[in-house]
Amino acid sequence: MDLTAFIDGFGVVLQPENLLYCLIGVLIGMLIGVLPGLGPAATIAILLPIVYGADPVSAIIMLAGIFYGAQYGGTITSVLLRLPGEASSVVTVFDGFALAKQGKAGTALGIAAIGSFVGATVSIIGLSLLAPVIAGYALDFGPPEMAALALLGVLLVATIGSGHRVKALVAAGVGLLLATVGRDSFSGAERLTFGSVNLSDGIDFVVVAMGLFGVGEILYNLEERHGKAHAPAKVGNVWPSRKDLRDSSGAIARGSGIGFFLGVLPGGGAVMSSLAAYATEKRISKHPERFGRGAVQGVAAPETANNAAATSSFIPLLTLGIPANASMAILFGALLILGVTPGPQLVEEDPDLFWGVINSMYIGNLILLLLSIPLVGLFVKILRVRPAILAPITVLITVLGVYTINNSTFDIYVMIVFGLIGYLMKKAGFEPGPLVLAFVLGSIVEANVRRSMIIFDGDASGFFSRPISGTILVIFLVAALWPMIAKVVRRRRAGESDPESTPTKENEHA
Repeated sequence: MDLTAFIDGFGVVLQPENLLYCLIGVLIGMLIGVLPGLGPAATIAILLPIVYGADPVSAIIMLAGIFYGAQYGGTITSVLLRLPGEASSVVTVFDGFALAKQGKAGTALGIAAIGSFVGATVSIIGLSLLAPVIAGYALDFGPPEMAALALLGVLLVATIGSGHRVKALVAAGVGLLLATVGRDSFSGAERLTFGSVNLSDGIDFVVVAMGLFGVGEILYNLEERHGKAHAPAKVGNVWPSRKDLRDSSGAIARGSGIGFFLGVLPGGGAVMSSLAAYATEKRISKHPERFGRGAVQGVAAPETANNAAATSSFIPLLTLGIPANASMAILFGALLILGVTPGPQLVEEDPDLFWGVINSMYIGNLILLLLSIPLVGLFVKILRVRPAILAPITVLITVLGVYTINNSTFDIYVMIVFGLIGYLMKKAGFEPGPLVLAFVLGSIVEANVRRSMIIFDGDASGFFSRPISGTILVIFLVAALWPMIAKVVRRRRAGESDPESTPTKENEHA
């Protein structure tokens, strides 16, 4: 790393104009994260005409702030309303909303803010120091590696719900099936569209998520609370206690590492990072039964991971010219519009832009922390609103969010259908989370498996011939078979211990 260029980068970002753009970016990002349906990719695309005439450094600083600022904004509705503002906030819903119902919404949002800041800061340091090295390894991740990684993510879906594992697998299977709806990107054939033109492009994630988590939850809660007096939720201290910080410190540390690594990989991103971090914490926890019922680690891990991933996804964009996700693809287009070509030569040809954008993230995440913690008290007041008032407001938010995606009333009808499905799932004891996450990962699995089979000329053994994809698939097989292996080992140990204990008792009687 060129230390002089790194220091000069702070000189660039500390200019008043660039500081203002950074502040505007993170504020817009937090706001659109709170509003389900809009998302950073759409917002960046909408703002492209506005930044066209701006200085490239200032414009990219603002657009980058929108991207990583949206990651925390999505946490707010996940915790308070059980509405994931972003796909990466779906996992946060499980324990964040459970903590809110226990009167610990402030704790959940405070832990999320601290974890987001730590994860993003660790990732920025890694971005500053290791960008060329990490980007070189990222080049080794082709379709086979991404297919294996996404497949492992689908398996991990079964571990994230608070319900029965078989039910989680069934829900995940439905999610994978829904991911196939629409026009086949390889052959152009229509699949499961039933002749509807509106389904030709598939079902949007926001429509599914808002229906299952938004409308479905409202219907279920209204039935549960019908005829019952509702006491306003008690909101505790918005600052996390020392115990909460101590309990979540390990999750924050691990989430930072997981998020940084997966964020670098094309297709990995914040969704897979939050899923992997949550699943890791639940597996290593001494009390996994607490997850889904209000474990602070269940908020700290995914929120740390998705913010770390949001930052590290700039590595392949700036150093290789490879966008790791949809938002990065929009930023890639913004760079080209502004006359900047991202790639290996960017560091040397335009160091002010490269280090200015990277160093702006240090300041932007500090601004987010300073803003989010004091504003938690304002956010948690939403819980004091009576359900009779809150339910219509929530429905209005979901309808507006869904409609703004494609300006389509058909999406609203689809959301209502998924709302009814979500309500029935809750009644039957199924968690909607595995369905939504499998739906997100399904398209990644299918597209990369088919590309890989083309590369291997139809020979599936090619997945195991490549070191990285082979290693990931071995981990997949071990994780899939481990419950059966553990059961067999326990039975054998029990069988071996019984014959030894019986003679001992007989000798004692003798």
